[in-house]
Order: sequence, then C-alpha cells, then structure tokens
Amino acid sequence: MAARNTSAQNAALIAGSVTLSLALGARATFGLFLGPLDLVGIRVADVALAIGLHNLAWGVAQPIAGAMADRYGATRPQVFGALMYAGGLALPAFLPMTWSVMLGLGVLTGVGTAYLGWGVALAGVSRAFPAERRSAAVGAVSAGGSVGQMLLLPVTAAAIAWGGATAGLLVLAAVMLVALPLGRPLDRAALVKPAPRRSGAAVRVALSDRSFVLLTLGFFTCGFQLAFLATHLPGYLTLCGMPASFGAWALMLVGGANILGSWMCGWAGQRLPPQWCLAVVYAVRGAAILAFWLAPKGDLTTALFAIVMGLLWLGTVPLTNGVIARRFGVGDIGALFGVCFISHQIGGFLGAWAGGLAFAWTGSYDLGFMATAASGLVAAAFNLPIRVPRVAAA
Repeated sequence: MAARNTSAQNAALIAGSVTLSLALGARATFGLFLGPLDLVGIRVADVALAIGLHNLAWGVAQPIAGAMADRYGATRPQVFGALMYAGGLALPAFLPMTWSVMLGLGVLTGVGTAYLGWGVALAGVSRAFPAERRSAAVGAVSAGGSVGQMLLLPVTAAAIAWGGATAGLLVLAAVMLVALPLGRPLDRAALVKPAPRRSGAAVRVALSDRSFVLLTLGFFTCGFQLAFLATHLPGYLTLCGMPASFGAWALMLVGGANILGSWMCGWAGQRLPPQWCLAVVYAVRGAAILAFWLAPKGDLTTALFAIVMGLLWLGTVPLTNGVIARRFGVGDIGALFGVCFISHQIGGFLGAWAGGLAFAWTGSYDLGFMATAASGLVAAAFNLPIRVPRVAAA
C-alpha cells in the first residue's frame, strides 16, 4: 500500500509539474509578441493591455476554478483549461486584429491559465501529501513548472523568427493540448478526496481573518513585479542597446534559476515560518530590481539580475499556498488560494498595462522600475505580522 501511494504521489508530482510548465511557460512568452504583433498593425500599448487583461481574467476565474477542483477534482478543470488556452492562442493567429488579441491572448488564455495553473494543480498536489511533506512537494512542483519557461521561450522565439507572430501562436496552441489528460494523476493520488462543499462559507471565514487579508495584500506585489518584468524586460533591454534576442535569453535564465529557487522556497517553508520567508523574498526582490535599474546594463549585470530574480520568481507561490494550508487546511484550498490570487492578478494587470502606459507617456520604463522596487518593501511589511499554527512533526 505504501509503495502504491508513493507511486501515485510521484505521478501527481510529474503531472503537476508538466501542467504548470505548459501554463506558465506559454504565458512567459507573451512579451516576445509585442514587436511581431506591432509589425501587423497591433500597437505595443494594445498588446500590453491584452496581457494585462490576461492577468485580470486569470485572477477573476481562479476562485471559480479552485472551487470546481475542490468539488470535482483536477481532471475536469484541466480539460476545460487546455481547450480555452489553445483556443485563445489560435484566435489571434488566424485573425490578427486588436479585438482578437484582446479576446484571445487576453481573456481566453487568462481563463485557461486559471484552470490549468496554480489554483488547480497545486491544490491537487496539496491534497496528495500529508502536512509534513506538503510544502516541499508544492515547492518541487513549482520548480518543475519552471522547465516550461526555459523550453517554450526559445521554441517560441524560433517560431516567431521563422513565421512571425502567427507561427509562434500556433506552436503554443498545439503545445497546450498536451495538458488534456494531466488532471487524472492528481485525482488518483489525493489523500483528501474532493467532495461536494460550500466554498462560500470558507471564503467568508478567510476574508474575516487578519492574516489572510495581509497575505492577500502582499500577493498583489508578486503579480505586479512578475508581470511588469515578464512583459517589459525584453523591450527595456532593447532600449538599453542590447540585441532583441537578449530579452528571451534573460527570461529563459529566470526560468532556469527558478527551478532551484522554487524548490528552495518550498523546502524553507516546511522548516521556517512561511510568512517570514515571504517577507524576505519580497524585500530582496525589491532591492534587486532597484540595483539593476541603477546599474550599467551589460551581459553580466543582466545575467546576475535574471539569476537573482529567478531564484525568487515563483517562490512566493508554495509559501503562500503553505500559509493557507496551515491556517485553513486543504479541503477548500483551491477556492481560498483563488481568492488570494485575485489580488495577485490585479497586480499583474497593473504591472503589464501600467508599464506599457508609462512607456507610451514618457518613452522610458523608469517609473515602472521605481514602483516595482518600492512595492517589494510594502509587501514585506504586510507579511511580517501574519500568524500561522505550527505543523505537527512527522
């Protein structure tokens, strides 16, 4: 029986990692489409707004996706998410117009990410492991999910170089269909089985909890920082005189470093108070962004910045998930993480859109970098007062 459970848990780890690789790796490439879509008449500001809408749609849909996973398991949400994601990428490929970019790259892929991403996949993994192993397992899946960013960035860049935005979008759409069967291993491994429940009651309890509110407010910064950098770092490096390929290279380096970083954050959250780990992550992120903005731009400074940010890139996710699981259990973790995640995606919407808007107004990304750095200190201050019960020793 133990061997069977271990085998099912390993299958769940692999399925969760691949799902996150696809969902997060595809959206990490969106910044590469700003220039190619501009060539076919879709303005950079409009593409940035579409990416902002993607983040907003993801956030709005995430509590619904999480509640569905709590009730029915991961299989149904992930099938729906894969189809929505693929359709959202294919729509602007066949009809390259502003409205199709807004609807497809914006709304449909955002909904698809909600049903494939953290709220469903990590909830499935959380239900598959006991408390003393849960944070490390979620960190391992988040680390594995970074492989998609490393692989899909160069693949997408090559497809764009070969056939423009249309080829890049169609390649990503085809890749997303791989996620169709990956919810089943998560459901088979569950120790806490999905069951009919009223998630609204759990949400109301969480929203009246001071620690949950502080956690949610801090998560805003994570979305703001990541969306700003993922969307605008390639363009910023080009403005600094670097080749266009450096943007994809820097984001690929971020994804590679995040493999180690997410695992380390999951490991740390199992052994230290996760809210303290979150405060450190946010503060160091802010300092790194400020230092990079002030430093001379070159190969070395860009590589160092990408590695530091990569080590901290998605480390907030297993830590945030860990705080929720410790304080409220895993029965409603999909819905509760989804509610918390709305704040993350409002930050993501503003990070992507406001960065493009500031560039359109001023011709530079200076305001974006200053705001992104300052937000790290604010988030650190929000997380320090959070209180969670200790996990019982194994």
